[in-house]
This record gives sequence, C-alpha cells and structure tokens, in this order.
Amino acid sequence: MANIAERTTTGARARLRPGVVTGADYLALLDACREGGYALPAVNVVGTSSANAVLEAAAHNRSDVIVQLSNGGARFFAGEGIADAMEARVLGAVSAALHVHTVAAAYGVCVVLHTDHADRALLPWVEGLLGRGEEHARLTGRPLFSSHMLDLSAEPLEANIAECARVLRRMAPLGMGLEIELGVTGGEEDGVGHEVEDAADNAHLYTQPEDVLRAWEALSPIGQVTIAAAFGNVHGVYAPGNVRLRPEILRASQQAVAARAGGGGPRPLSLVFHGGSGSEKAKIREAVSHGVWKMNIDTDTQFAFAEAVGRYVRENEAAFRHQLDPATGRPTKKAYDPRRWLRAGEKGIAARLDEAFADLGAAGRSLAA
Repeated sequence: MANIAERTTTGARARLRPGVVTGADYLALLDACREGGYALPAVNVVGTSSANAVLEAAAHNRSDVIVQLSNGGARFFAGEGIADAMEARVLGAVSAALHVHTVAAAYGVCVVLHTDHADRALLPWVEGLLGRGEEHARLTGRPLFSSHMLDLSAEPLEANIAECARVLRRMAPLGMGLEIELGVTGGEEDGVGHEVEDAADNAHLYTQPEDVLRAWEALSPIGQVTIAAAFGNVHGVYAPGNVRLRPEILRASQQAVAARAGGGGPRPLSLVFHGGSGSEKAKIREAVSHGVWKMNIDTDTQFAFAEAVGRYVRENEAAFRHQLDPATGRPTKKAYDPRRWLRAGEKGIAARLDEAFADLGAAGRSLAA
C-alpha cells in the first residue's frame, strides 16, 4: 500500500477517476487547488439527503468537493436511538463513508471524504474510524476516508503537535492526510470550539506564523498535513464588526515555510479556512490567494436547507395539518411525502453551494476524467 508521501503526478496536470480520492489522488487534488489558486467547499452532512445535495451541486458546477462529518453529524447519521454515543459516531461515519463511496463516481466528480473537529475527548472516535479504515484498506486497497481532523488548539502547541504526529504516523501508510488546527477558531462546531466574546480584539483568534512553521517542520516529514490557521475566523454567522479577518496571517505563514523549505514555491502549505459561512467575499478571495484549498461551510447550508423546507411547508400548509384537504376533500399525501420536502431542502443546499463554488473559483475545474 503506497504511503501518501509518494506523489505520482503533478496536481495541475492530473486527471483522476471520479469518486472518493485517497493517497496519490488526494495529493494531486491538493496540488491542483494550491497551484491553480482555487479552493473547494467542505460541507458538513448529517444524512443521505444532505450528502446527495452536496454531490449534486458539485456535479452541476463541474467541481470537486469535500464531504465531511462532525461528530454530531456522524452520530445523527447512525441514529439518535443508539445508546452508546461514541459507537454511534463511529458507525454513522462509516455508514456515511460507504454511502459516498457507493454513489460518488456516478456524479462524475472527485470527492474528499473528511471528518471535522475532534478534540482530545473525541480521539476515540478518530481512532475507531482509523481501525475501520485499516480494515477497509486490507479488503479494498484504500481507506474509508481521505483525511481526518484533530483540533487540539486548546492545548499547548507542543502537546498539539506531539499528538498529531502520533496519529499521522498511523494514517500516512493508509494514504490519508491529517488536518490540524493552530490558534483557535471562535464559535462552536458540534460541541468543539471557543467563546467569541470581543472576537475582533481576541489575540487567540490569530495564529502566529512561527507556530505554523514549527508544526510544518515536525509533521510534514511524517505525511501530508493541512493546516487550519486562525486568522480571526469564527464558526457561525455574527454581526458585522464582531469578526475581523486578517488573511495576511496566511500569507506570512506561507512565507515563513517557503523560506525554510526552499524551492517549494511561494505557497508550500495547504491551508484551511474554518467558519466560512457569512464571510466577506473579498476576504474569501484573499484567503484563497494565500493558499487556502478548503473552506468549511456549514451554518449557511443548514439555513439554506431549513429555509427551503420551511417555505415548502408554508406553501403546502394544509398537507401538514390534514390528510384530507378540508377545502377540497382530496388526499394531501403527495404534498407531505417526505421525498417532496426533503427534495426542497436538497435544492436549497445546492443553490447555496452554487454561490460557494463561484466564490472559491472552483466551478468548472474538476479533475475527474
């Protein structure tokens, strides 16, 4: 089984088979984004409807995409009726991965499968998924997921790096990448996060470039690492003025690593933008210009789903109150059929993602052959 560090092609020239990418194909996609100056939306899903909506939007925009699960999303995918929450997180993430593996190629795009924030309390979730990934790789030659994320940003830098190195040593032989967080992203993502009181003046929300360099020096010799460096970004949508994005921090981080690496080009890092919902479009473009290859978008897609479903319910109110329309006496089953209002929600997600693909410069740039 190839180690992920082995690059067999240059991302800018790669043509890949559609479906879930791992190993060298995952690296080729990273390279293509960084070298091409565009990024992919990373969308948290909670069931087959939201996963399918993301894939449909990617196909419509002829773009590759990142499908990811938070720990709560994974648990919901398995079902809230499973008493053991950690078991449900593992089973739900496995179930979601198998679904995406099954259908992704039919959409004709490349898909990165990823898990979102996992702090120290959620390490058993990641370890459990790695065990399932190792089993899957023995059977198929590739892991279940393209990558996982560890968010140990609340811990001292050395402890963060040391734990990430331990996990990455297990992931790299599978052809998987690791996303880490340095600094803190304000707000909360499924129970993992930080307060955003006085966010615009909170120094903890701005990662120091020298910390990025230390993490890169420690982890890049082990395997592929992508870095979520905080530059004032927060999860959720906040009032104007409460959040001050400073993408120049990303530029300074790239410069620090490029100076140490030598010959790796001006953007050697694959950076991640957390808390993309509600961000200014100019700041999004600036962040992408500094090597951001992945922007998380969750709050906006949740709202897009809910708004579309709510509108459908309002337009078909009688169907959600009566099985026979009081005004006509006719059955209302066709209107309250879950496929109708779930489909409305899927279309809401897809429409919001049309905007995201355009903002990130990803539309029309799929590597799928």
